[in-house]
Amino acid sequence: MEWSRFEVEAIIADYLKMLALELSGQTFNKSAHRKALKQKLNQRSDGSIEFKHGNISAVMIELGFPYIRGYQPRFNYQTLLFEVASEQIKHQTPLDAVAQAAVLQPALVPDLLDFKLVSVDPPAKNHKAAESAVFQELMPVKRDYLAQEARNQSLGLAGEEFVLQYEHWRLISMGHKYLADKVEHVSKTKGDGLGYDILSFDVSGKEKFIEVKTTSFGKETPFFVTNRELRFSEFAADQFHLARVFQFRKSPRIFSLSGSIELHCNLDPVTYRASFS
Repeated sequence: MEWSRFEVEAIIADYLKMLALELSGQTFNKSAHRKALKQKLNQRSDGSIEFKHGNISAVMIELGFPYIRGYQPRFNYQTLLFEVASEQIKHQTPLDAVAQAAVLQPALVPDLLDFKLVSVDPPAKNHKAAESAVFQELMPVKRDYLAQEARNQSLGLAGEEFVLQYEHWRLISMGHKYLADKVEHVSKTKGDGLGYDILSFDVSGKEKFIEVKTTSFGKETPFFVTNRELRFSEFAADQFHLARVFQFRKSPRIFSLSGSIELHCNLDPVTYRASFS
């Protein structure tokens, strides 16, 4: 059964409240929120509510916002969700303030003694519903917080240092300390603009060119690439690796995309915003 406007307004208002709490570092109980919501949603099932939360996460990405951890984005959403979220966000001054603070906050390299659980599989590339892109053009938002976070130099540098440490650990753990000693943070030693940030190696000694993109938010959060990075990923496809670091401030994880970026992501042709849907 299709969700009514009243139901959509209720669940989006609650989602935005939880998102503001999460971005401000305050605790909240998802189960308690869901239980309270059910009183307004014609007693819809927990599964139906959770699925709709995933739809809202996808809408938040389209609007340039982070999404709530644990609510995996589901992009095949009804038009009404985008319309209502766009309208409610206009009046969310507290959410604007905490989102701004979250994306601009300086970052430090975390103390991580065990890298064994850091590497995970990347998201799969999906085909985005055409109508969602149309919504984005017709209903621009006040700020793109994901783009702002991508310009956070402190976060970007901390993510690069984290991947540098990970590459040292990876090679040493496989018995190749002599290669680990040659890993180089080239964006610092040779300057930015090469198309990659870190020179590393595979176990055979072949060079790996690693470009690092870091976010404090979830695995499916889009990232931004320059034209130079995109072209270099095509030119050096057999050696290029994009290391996506996510959940950086909470529990850092990394997935790697090997070869041309375009093989793995859908690219906005104007901004090179790379997403997995």
